[in-house]
Amino acid sequence: MQDVQIILSGLWVALMLTYLLGDVLRIVAGDWKVGKTEGQKMTQKVLIGIAIFMLIPIIMLFLSLMLPFPVNRWVNIIVAIGLFVLNLIGLPTYPGAYDKFLIVVGLGFNVLTVWYAWTWV
Repeated sequence: MQDVQIILSGLWVALMLTYLLGDVLRIVAGDWKVGKTEGQKMTQKVLIGIAIFMLIPIIMLFLSLMLPFPVNRWVNIIVAIGLFVLNLIGLPTYPGAYDKFLIVVGLGFNVLTVWYAWTWV
């Protein structure tokens, strides 16, 4: 059982690092201007929303190690599917090929998370 918990935690770390890599590349490529998103000034509400979104994999890393089996399994499945759907919907909005590539990699991590949680016995 602990092996699956560690694998799930590792997948959440990999997803978080993939998100962060995309953010760094967006800055380096000049696709993102400091203090703005899509040409609009970033508000505190937008920044809180981004912070919450980026905290999801970090929280899941912790929960994957701490929650008991039946709850752990379903939380991983539900959250991974939720992020999969959100990223799939957002995929066409990213202009860069590197962004699309990293989103697809992230989708792969979500699929693996669901698979490991689903087959966990």
